[in-house]
Amino acid sequence: MMKIIVLGAGAWGTALAVSASQHPDRHAVTLWARDATQSGLLQTQHENQRYLPGVALPPKLAFSAAELAELPALTDSADLVVVATPMAALRSMLTVLAACKAPVAWVCKGFEAPVAFEVGLLAHEVQEQVAPALQAGVLSGPSFALEVARGQPTALVAASAHDAVRQALVNAFHGPTLRVYANDDIVGVEVGGAVKNVLAIATGLCDGLGLGLNARAALITRGLAEMTRLGLALGAQPGTFMGLSGLGDLVLTATGDLSRNRQVGLALAQGQSLAQTTAALGHVAEGVYSARTVVQRANHLGVDMPIANAVVALLDGLLTPQQAVADLMGREPTVEQLDAAS
Repeated sequence: MMKIIVLGAGAWGTALAVSASQHPDRHAVTLWARDATQSGLLQTQHENQRYLPGVALPPKLAFSAAELAELPALTDSADLVVVATPMAALRSMLTVLAACKAPVAWVCKGFEAPVAFEVGLLAHEVQEQVAPALQAGVLSGPSFALEVARGQPTALVAASAHDAVRQALVNAFHGPTLRVYANDDIVGVEVGGAVKNVLAIATGLCDGLGLGLNARAALITRGLAEMTRLGLALGAQPGTFMGLSGLGDLVLTATGDLSRNRQVGLALAQGQSLAQTTAALGHVAEGVYSARTVVQRANHLGVDMPIANAVVALLDGLLTPQQAVADLMGREPTVEQLDAAS
């Protein structure tokens, strides 16, 4: 049995807390919410009605609404701490947890918005800045929170430079309905998780415009090439992008109806504004916020990402959906290479 603290009671944090609570090893799990009112509702309603309606919370799941300053005490005796906040809150959470002795893993996907004139950072780069002593990593892969909470078959990747972190994540979550694969390429896993959200917006746009299955297949495949180019420039291992956190997560997010990023593309294709689209979602669509940072980081490295560039232009209102498609189709011919250099 492990003592697991999940920080963040959104859909994904709640789903992981539910999964760990139902593990055969009978883990002791505490789900922390920043909002004391929300934490109280979770306890009294036995359900996260805002983020995971219809999913019953296990009776043994504990809850906390401790202040941020109290989190070190809350996590002091933990065997694993999972940070399930959006990327925008990761820096502050890791700063609070900087002296944590337990393995720490985050589940957010994307690049942090750039500070001053710096480029946006991946999660492990943020951790290296604010909490370099942590043994930390990421849990990622093709997964919708609702399906994980329901116990539907899912496979994830635990990525870290530290074997102790990888093993803690496997011990915490690997079970009858959830497989966890260990990987030491945290750069590749994080790039896959960040870029697939942007590409899912593009695929939703493609489907919303009724461009057909040929177009969808081409978009996903060429998107995978863009993702790989950026990953290699950042030092990732090429094989990672053919795995769960690369191709797997891209296919799920680009084609699954539960994908918020895909829903953004579908709505934009129907003529809705970005403000209307994000307001209707009610949840964070990370691709909307990370698209510009993905492109900025790619430009800084000299990496060509035409699909991601088109998404940013669309989000900024510089192109209509039809113009974005025309620009992509009008690019000069090139050679397809298996190393994703084209």
